Amino acid sequence: MEIGRHLGPLRRYARALMKDRNEADDLVQDSVARALSRAHCFQPGTNLRAWLFTIMHNVHVNTVRQRVIRPEGASDEALGRLVSPANQDDRVELRDMARALDTLPPEQRQVLLLVALEGLKYDEVASVLGVPVGTVMSRLSRAREALRRHLSGQAPTPLLRRVK
Repeated sequence: MEIGRHLGPLRRYARALMKDRNEADDLVQDSVARALSRAHCFQPGTNLRAWLFTIMHNVHVNTVRQRVIRPEGASDEALGRLVSPANQDDRVELRDMARALDTLPPEQRQVLLLVALEGLKYDEVASVLGVPVGTVMSRLSRAREALRRHLSGQAPTPLLRRVK
């Protein structure tokens, strides 16, 4: 099993999910440890990358659930990063994009990151998240539209529309 060649994409996705380098590294480590302990479950000839992302998704969901049960306060280091001014246009744009991503519901953010950042195909994302391909497509469409609206300064679209 060639897990090593997938560490870069796993780290990138973990970093986008966790927003903290140390937590992202912990997520990657936990995911790889789980993959290695369950290597016998991997079916040769199937997509190893999608299998690893599925494991990471499940580990992340478990982590989020644990935080809801036992919330932790923000570290001084994290708070310090929030107040440091941007000194370059690219940094400002990146910060705006990160903030826009933070406004997305988790389901839409996960799909957007897996497709746009990691380059997974819709069917791979569907497999990773355990949802139908149509759900991936609709979440991605909604996420892209929400980002467009947020970055252009438009009001978000209402979640429910009134039908007469």
